[in-house]
Amino acid sequence: MTDLSGRAAIVTGGARGQGAAEVRLLAECGARVLICDVLEDEGHALVNDIGSNARFHKLDVTDSAGWAAAAAALHDWTGRADILVNNAGIINRTLIADTEPDAWRRLLDINLTGAFLGVRAMAPLMQSGHGGSIINISSNSAFSGHSDPAYTASKWGLRGLTKSAAMEFAGVGIRVNAVCPGLIVTDLNRTSPHLGPMVGMTPAGRPGEIEEVAKLVLYLTSDASRFVTGEDFVIDGGFTAGAAYRRVGVETGILSS
Repeated sequence: MTDLSGRAAIVTGGARGQGAAEVRLLAECGARVLICDVLEDEGHALVNDIGSNARFHKLDVTDSAGWAAAAAALHDWTGRADILVNNAGIINRTLIADTEPDAWRRLLDINLTGAFLGVRAMAPLMQSGHGGSIINISSNSAFSGHSDPAYTASKWGLRGLTKSAAMEFAGVGIRVNAVCPGLIVTDLNRTSPHLGPMVGMTPAGRPGEIEEVAKLVLYLTSDASRFVTGEDFVIDGGFTAGAAYRRVGVETGILSS
C-alpha cells in the first residue's frame, strides 16, 4: 500500500494544513506530486522541504483554463497522471440570513465546482494512461445540517459528484471516492469556537490528526483499494455514528465516559 513509485499526483490546497500532509505522505511513498494552490510562498517552501518528488504550480481551482494548464504541467513533468486529490476548500461560518449570495457562490465555486473542474481536466489523462484514483475531500458535515449552509451544501455536493463520477469512469479504470473528515484541527478552524464542544461530543474524545486523514487518502490512491469506488469514507472518531446518542447514554449512566 505504501509503494507509489512512478505515480503522478495533483493535490489541490496542498501548500499547507491537510493538503500538505497528503503531499508529504504521497511523496514519501514515491509519487511525484504537483502541489496546486494559490499560496505561492508556502507551496515553494514545501517543495524545498520535500525535494525532487514535489513541484509547485499556482492554481485557482475555479479557473478551468488554469486546470488545463495544471494537468498539462503534471503530464509534461511525469508523462502520466494517476492521482487527483481535490482538497482545496474554504468555510464561511455564516447562517443563511447572514450569507451574501456572492459569498455563497464563491464557496461553492471553490469547494464543489473546483473539484468538478479537476475531475474534468484529469480524467482524460488518466483514461489514456493507466487509469487512476480521484479522492474528493468532503466532510462529515455532508451527513447532517452543519450551521454553515454553504459549506454543508458544498460537502453534500461532493458526495454526489463522487458517486456520479465513479459510475461514469468505472469502465475506464478510474476510481472515485470521498473522504469525509470530522474534527481535524487545521488553520481553517484553529480559532473556531466550535472546537471545544466538538471535542466534547466526539466519542473518541479528541480531534483527528491531519496525518490520519492523509493515511486514508494514501490507501485510496494505492492498489490496496483497487476494488473500491463510489464510496464515502468517514473519519471522525465516531461522531457521525451516533455522538448525540452516546452523550445521552453517558449522561443517563448507560455508558461510561
